[in-house]
Amino acid sequence: MKNVTDSFISLVYLPSAGGFGLNTNILETNIINLSVVLGVLIYFGKGVLSNLLDNRKQKILSTIQNSEELCKGAADQLEQARARLREVEMRAHEIRVNGYSQIEQEKEDLINVASANLEQLENFKNETVHFEQQRAIEQVRQQISRQAVQRALGTLNSRLNSELHLRTIDHNIGLLIAMKNITD
Repeated sequence: MKNVTDSFISLVYLPSAGGFGLNTNILETNIINLSVVLGVLIYFGKGVLSNLLDNRKQKILSTIQNSEELCKGAADQLEQARARLREVEMRAHEIRVNGYSQIEQEKEDLINVASANLEQLENFKNETVHFEQQRAIEQVRQQISRQAVQRALGTLNSRLNSELHLRTIDHNIGLLIAMKNITD
């Protein structure tokens, strides 16, 4: 190993004209080395690099297309969701309006039923009052008739003697005979 190191050192100190040697100027050696490395990379790596770039480009395009499709799908789903939301809101509004209408209708129906019941009760009350009035009038008539008959009987008993009694019977018999003759 010492021989290899010595040979590199001797090359550094023995720059011969036309011989092999090492250039110790850093700026010159770096530019030359870089240009050689770049040339080799460009020559050999051109196909590999273009394949890598093409693959990367295809992946990026594929990702963009997938993203666009997902975005379009999401936009479609969003539009469908908005349409369903509008339908649900319209249905809720209809239910609300119908509910209020139904409540108002039921309220009107209850008022009408209560009014009809009240009218029926009023009619029943009036009929009951009229019936009770008729009954009271009939009772008064019966009492008056009884009292009149009692007075008449009392008057007849006090004024009726046998002769008047016989005349009344004869008169009534005559009326009955006349009625019989008229009907025959």
